[in-house]
Amino acid sequence: MIAGIGIDITEIDRIKAAVEKNHHFINRVLTEAEIQQLDLLSEKRRYEYIAGRFSAKESYSKAYGSGLGKKVRFQDLAILNNQDGKPIVYTHPFDGNAFVSISHTDSMVITQVILENR
Repeated sequence: MIAGIGIDITEIDRIKAAVEKNHHFINRVLTEAEIQQLDLLSEKRRYEYIAGRFSAKESYSKAYGSGLGKKVRFQDLAILNNQDGKPIVYTHPFDGNAFVSISHTDSMVITQVILENR
């Protein structure tokens, strides 16, 4: 049974500007495991990846029903690509299943998260 659905859209240039302005932005948004995946990407793909994870975590917090803040923080969520490149929510606070979809154009990224009771 579905417990929550969240969707978000983020401008990639907005994330790029945040990274360039604040060198702590990546460490605030991404977990260590996500940063390890990020380090393997080209510059263009890096910003798509950061924006995708930022947006997916926003989507997750909306599905969870709390928004980002006290109940769900960026570091509470680890969204990693599996060996086929599919994003998987590996770490999260919801006691159930979490499914994520990430898609982007050259300028925007859109994400959706579905939380499912076990």
